[in-house]
Amino acid sequence: MSAAPLVGYSSSSSEDEDEAKAGAQARPGAGSCPRAQSPLPSQRLPVPDSVLHMFLGTEEGPEDDSAKHGGRVRTFPHERGNWATHVYVPYEAKEEFLDMLDMLLPRAQTYVPRLVRMEAFHLSLSQSVVLRHHWILPFVQALKDRMASFQGTFVGLEVTSGHAQFLDLVSEVDRVMEEFDLTTFYQDPSFHISLAWCVGDARLQLEGQCLRELQTIVDEFEDSEMVLRVHAEQVRCKSGHKFFSMPLK
Repeated sequence: MSAAPLVGYSSSSSEDEDEAKAGAQARPGAGSCPRAQSPLPSQRLPVPDSVLHMFLGTEEGPEDDSAKHGGRVRTFPHERGNWATHVYVPYEAKEEFLDMLDMLLPRAQTYVPRLVRMEAFHLSLSQSVVLRHHWILPFVQALKDRMASFQGTFVGLEVTSGHAQFLDLVSEVDRVMEEFDLTTFYQDPSFHISLAWCVGDARLQLEGQCLRELQTIVDEFEDSEMVLRVHAEQVRCKSGHKFFSMPLK
């Protein structure tokens, strides 16, 4: 059995971008002087500019500074009460996998220097969608109900075994998406684990000679067939900064 193939692709997902939860503002109570008393005249002090400008622009939500996220931008605008939500299977990288990635990334960067190594690894089961805060728990409960009967499966770097099981998982996730009037997953998806990312579309540079060289590294890596296999034991849902786990049998 050959090692799983490497793929280069363009993605507009912002699975690792969190939506901040809007906080409630307290309204201070207003006191009044009793009519029987004559309050002493007081001079009104000027309000410092730092206070006057403290809350400018807060109604429009936080400013998106792409420089803080490696140049990445949101695929949808921030709105109070909206939480970016993503369903996926986590991949806990082992030492051998990271050793192989240490060989792959420098070679790929000779073609696309701006490539950045992923900090965490996963296999997507949904697109990034927007949920209102009060729908998060019902959405997660619906996912748990759909995932309850599924067994764990083995996956490769680009899934060549277990593909049918993942299509079944996506089918159930899509049903929950439809219940909440959200976007379903891609048609005829190719399941994969992302290794690196960059701003902009670099498919032309990665295809051809670059991809062949990377595939050779994978094929020649010791025990690559086992390194590129993982037992998927749970499905996770990330909504804003909250994480929910659904174990597979």
